[in-house]
Amino acid sequence: MSHLSDTAADTLRFATAGSVDDGKSTLVGRLLHDSKSVLADQLEAVAHASRNRGQATPDLALLTDGLRAEREQGITIDVAYRYFATPRRRFILADTPGHVQYTRNMVTGASTAELTIILVDARNGVVEQTRRHTAIAALLRVPQIVLAVNKMDLVGHREAVFAAIAEEYTAYVKELGGPEVTVIPISALAGDNVVDTSAHMDWYGGPTVLEHLESVPVGDLTAPCAARLPVQYVIRPQSPERPDYRGYAGRIAEGTFRTGQQVRVLPSGRTTTIAALERLGRTVETAGALQSVTVLLSDDLDVSRGDLIVPADEAPATTREVTATACHVADQPLTVGRRVLLKHGTRTVKALVTDIPSRLTLEDLSPYPHPGRLVANDIGQVRLRTAEPLPLDSYAHSRRTGSFILIDPADGTTLTAGMVGESFALPDPATDPATDPAQDDAWDF
Repeated sequence: MSHLSDTAADTLRFATAGSVDDGKSTLVGRLLHDSKSVLADQLEAVAHASRNRGQATPDLALLTDGLRAEREQGITIDVAYRYFATPRRRFILADTPGHVQYTRNMVTGASTAELTIILVDARNGVVEQTRRHTAIAALLRVPQIVLAVNKMDLVGHREAVFAAIAEEYTAYVKELGGPEVTVIPISALAGDNVVDTSAHMDWYGGPTVLEHLESVPVGDLTAPCAARLPVQYVIRPQSPERPDYRGYAGRIAEGTFRTGQQVRVLPSGRTTTIAALERLGRTVETAGALQSVTVLLSDDLDVSRGDLIVPADEAPATTREVTATACHVADQPLTVGRRVLLKHGTRTVKALVTDIPSRLTLEDLSPYPHPGRLVANDIGQVRLRTAEPLPLDSYAHSRRTGSFILIDPADGTTLTAGMVGESFALPDPATDPATDPAQDDAWDF
């Protein structure tokens, strides 16, 4: 088992995606096995399960396909998270499903990823599910994409096959306005170009999958966003020792706060200064993104769960009219006039779907105007009106404070993942919103 040295501090979060049987789980298993990140008892369990299925050699895909239903069907259903390390870097891996009906799970796995590996079968090339996974990665603004052209052994390791797939795919990503793509020819089953360089593809001079994962930049590569603290909990011990203590606890979503900084509380807009910052029971001068803190303010303001603390001179605008790109994840469709709950950070408000201007056509990236609904796995534009004003950043500036989910108020089901602003550089369909005035009037906001 490999271990990081004390001096290596960076961690790469990445996700894998691809069509069914393209070899995602085998690639992940090979990556874990060849990087010596698998314990002996785990490998023995996989070997035992493989023998029970009549396989002569261990099926490395079983290292990630943990659900019984997955092992029986030989597919990935859930998002399987794995943690491993090499001497150069730590990794958090989300292995996401390939079946169309489970595409929604990729939204979960890729939403926090800094890199996505998308697999294609060299025999089939770029297919619709490849386009769908790529569109989701671009929508979620995953900073880096690796296209792993798998099963090169089944096409005779031919460079021409690889080059044609690479050209088609990179052109598609360019149309999406996505990030730079690294294309790597591999055979996950044989281990070619996964951890070790392949002896069968001497025409390829690029890195192996692991070499690339170990060398890419880490961290959020979106445009810098000002400090943001969604308030999760108000701490009022009211004890004899601390009768007047009032702290506002939460996890900093973006940027850095410091003691003495002038801040604004949204949506009220009231300003004050930070009297103190506390972390892990200790007073600190500064606190940064992803750190859990308690903020004490100089003035006694009405601050509650769901409020957002921001620098006074870098506050986002508050609005009740929300335009976003959305990936619909529920079996029940999202329709114009639908009443929903919108959860943004720690705040949940009532909302109305006022328009669905377009749905993305994955084949040619054209917008299908005013579809009236989004069904499971659809990507499209939505417009909403909220009962209360929300402080929203653009998703292009913050993946944390520029995102939200829509919830069914009847049963709490997650319906849609939304990204504020325009995520694709596509033409906006002609005007004439499809809102039903009768449904709109039924709301009290």
